[in-house]
Amino acid sequence: MRQLLLHLLASAAVLLLPVAADLPPSNKLVFILAGQSNMAGRGGVLGNHWDGIVPPDCAPNPSILRLSPQLRWELAHEPLHDGIDSNRTCGVGPGMAFANAVLRSGRAAPVVGLVPCAVGGTRMAQWVKGSELYADLVRRARVAVETGGRIGAVLWYQGESDTVRWADATEYGRRMVMLVRDLRSDLAMPHLLLLQVGLASGLGQYTEIVREAQEGVKLRNVRFVDAKGLPLQDGHLHLSTQAQVQLGHMLAQAYLNYGTSTL
Repeated sequence: MRQLLLHLLASAAVLLLPVAADLPPSNKLVFILAGQSNMAGRGGVLGNHWDGIVPPDCAPNPSILRLSPQLRWELAHEPLHDGIDSNRTCGVGPGMAFANAVLRSGRAAPVVGLVPCAVGGTRMAQWVKGSELYADLVRRARVAVETGGRIGAVLWYQGESDTVRWADATEYGRRMVMLVRDLRSDLAMPHLLLLQVGLASGLGQYTEIVREAQEGVKLRNVRFVDAKGLPLQDGHLHLSTQAQVQLGHMLAQAYLNYGTSTL
């Protein structure tokens, strides 16, 4: 019964999509969600099936929009990365909990725009400037502010795939620094805030090497939000639904603590 009710609520929310898409607000605060599967969201996904359970903190809100795969604004709802992280089953990620928490603070713009860009299983080498993923991120970020508004931050959760090979793990820090610098240059935002999630898990034996690289990034306006210790639903890789909610709150707090100059 609960799943049916949630489905009906989501269906009712979708009816508002044309209105949201046709009238994108000019005062929105935009956040880019990028990385791999834990940012795309696997909360509630078992095998190839999402259980459809949406926690209250991730519920749709008329003031939270999503940039669709077709580059149109629509009412945001779980799973946020549906159609973006294609060929995979997406579930709950940190984005909706983050956006709702930012709105509840009363310290942000009246409308939050989320731009999902994460793709499961991707290595850092696939996100470097010149790659398809990087180009798509920059393109979507630019489109997001064409009708007004501004980018508040990039939320980055990636690195599990870089724990498999020593070469990837040891190059992680350098590639991360270059990614931040390239994004700031290509988006013409020299002070762009990036909230980097410290790995809670990894696919290989070099997880701590990657985590050390993440913590070791010493660029201004890069904040480290540690997911280590959050519960994993499959025992080794993906955050559970409730862990994703908690991470969303942690990211929101990191953003709000960053300073009122960005709000």
